[in-house]
Amino acid sequence: MPGYEIFGEEEKIEIMDVLNTGVLFRYEFLEQRKGVFKVREFEQNFAKYCGAGHAQAVTSGTTALKIALTALGIGPGDEVITQGFTFVATWEAILEVGALPVFTEVDATLNMDPSDLQKKITPKTKCIIPVHMLGAQARIAEIVAIAAQHNIPVLEDTAQATGARIGGKHLGTFGKCGTFSFDAVKTLTTGEGGMVITDDEQLWRSMSEYHDHGHDHQINPGGRGGEGRRFIGSNYRMMELQGAIGLAQLAKLDSMIVAQQKNKTVLKEAAAAIPGVTFRQLVDPQGDSATHLAFILQDREQCQRVNASLRKDGLGAVNFSENTWHYYPQWEHLLGAKSLTRSGYPFNEPGGKKRIVYDPKALPQAAALLERTLVYPVSIKMTGEKLQEMSRALHRAAQV
Repeated sequence: MPGYEIFGEEEKIEIMDVLNTGVLFRYEFLEQRKGVFKVREFEQNFAKYCGAGHAQAVTSGTTALKIALTALGIGPGDEVITQGFTFVATWEAILEVGALPVFTEVDATLNMDPSDLQKKITPKTKCIIPVHMLGAQARIAEIVAIAAQHNIPVLEDTAQATGARIGGKHLGTFGKCGTFSFDAVKTLTTGEGGMVITDDEQLWRSMSEYHDHGHDHQINPGGRGGEGRRFIGSNYRMMELQGAIGLAQLAKLDSMIVAQQKNKTVLKEAAAAIPGVTFRQLVDPQGDSATHLAFILQDREQCQRVNASLRKDGLGAVNFSENTWHYYPQWEHLLGAKSLTRSGYPFNEPGGKKRIVYDPKALPQAAALLERTLVYPVSIKMTGEKLQEMSRALHRAAQV
C-alpha cells in the first residue's frame, strides 16, 4: 500500500533538483530557481494523469477538503452529507468551515449507500461528500445523479483511492471536484500533502488563491500575481520537496497498483476458503486500486472467531467496528461534542445553544455490516513467503 516501499533513485533525483536551487518555496525566486517548479509540474502531471482540467496541490488531504468546501461556498448554516465509515478528516473539515456533517449508512461497497443518501437530503444540504474508502469505488454515478436532482455539488473524497477508476475514468473526476491525500501510508506518498482536481477553472482559481493567503494569482509565471485580493485566505501551500517526491511517485503509480492487485488476488483466494465468506462489492473490479482486502463473515461471532485465529498466528486483520479513527460509533469526541472553545463551538452556538447532537446508534446498517467485516492492508512489496504465511493463516482460520 505505501509508496515509501519503493523510494528509489527517481525520488532522489527530483529532490536534488530542488536542493541544488536552494528554493523550497513553490512561488517566486525566479532567478535562483532556474526554471525548477516541482509543485507546479506535479499539479500539471497529476491533472493530466486523472484526466482533469486543473489540479491544486496543498499540505494534506484534510486541507484539500477544507479548501474545496470553502471554494464551493460552504459555511455556517449549511449541512454536508458524508458517510459514517470514513477517516475523521472528512467531517473535521466540514466542521472547520462552519457547516454541519450529516452521516449516511454504508452498503456492501463499504461506501455511501445511495438509498440512505436520498433520505438525508434537506433544504440545508449544500454539498455531498462520498468517500472512496479502502481503495475502492463508491456508487458514484448513482450519487452524482441523486445530487443533480437537487442541484447539490458532489465533492469526492478520494484520499484512500488515488489511481482507482470506473470504466477507465478516474475517481475524483465524477463530481464537481475530488480530493486526494499523499500522507505517509498512501500508495502515492509525499510524506504529507494533498491535491484537489476539478474541471471548473473558476473553482480552481478560488482554491489557488485561498490556499495562498488570498494572493490573486493573476498570470505571472512563477510569481504570485499582483496584490489584488478577492477574499481572505490562509496558508496551505505544498513545498517543492513534496512536489519533487510526488512527481517521482506519480510516474510509478500504475505499476504500484498492478502489484497491489496481484497481491490482493492471492489473499482473496485464501480468504475464500472461510465458510460463508463474501467480499465487499466492487463497482469496477478492474479499476480497484487494491490497497485493502475486505472480507465479510456471516455474523459477528464468526468474525471474532476467525480474527482470534488470525491473531494467534500474529496476522490479525482490522475490524473497523473496533477502530476509533474510521467508524462513527467510535468517534467519542464527535458524539461527546468535545471542543477546545469556551462556547463549545462548532457543536454549540456562541451563546451555548446546541447546534447538533449525534446519536451513536444512528447507523444500524453500517454497524451490522462492519462488525462482521475484516480488512487486510495490501502492500506493494509482499514476498512470496509472506503471502504464503498469510494464506496458511487464513486457511487455518477457515477451520474454526
